[in-house]
Amino acid sequence: MSIYDLTFRTKTGEEKSLSEYRGKVLLIVNTASKCGFTPQYEELQRLYERYNDKGLEILAFPSNQFMNQEPGTDDEIQQFCQLNYGVTFPVLPKTDVKGENKHPIFEYLTEQAPGALGTKAIKWNFTKFLINRTGDSVKRFSPQTKPSTMITEIEQMLQQ
Repeated sequence: MSIYDLTFRTKTGEEKSLSEYRGKVLLIVNTASKCGFTPQYEELQRLYERYNDKGLEILAFPSNQFMNQEPGTDDEIQQFCQLNYGVTFPVLPKTDVKGENKHPIFEYLTEQAPGALGTKAIKWNFTKFLINRTGDSVKRFSPQTKPSTMITEIEQMLQQ
């Protein structure tokens, strides 16, 4: 199985395959609007503006699984991200990133890139997964890792 075998639902409800991102560097993030890490949206947007034309794509998957920090509707989440952070990268519908209804994308990512001490669970909002252009290398970053500190890894993957 490859990351490119997986699909997700867009904000308009259509099923989209990750195979459409083949040849791109992907940054997949589980997000929330009422979290202490929410200001990371600003840095994510800056990364997107700086590297999108070089091949970086960012996909935000809001989740309400951590202390109900994403309580809004999908439309409210979209508005919040655009009005407060000027987000132009895809912010997708709310998604389960852990538990029995965990989305297959997060099942795959947590298998490929376990966290500290080998744990596969996502512990909090703004866990980040960076995937190379061929989809075969996944690097995991903790919620505390600011997107701006990931530039070296992003640039390395973009040059591959």
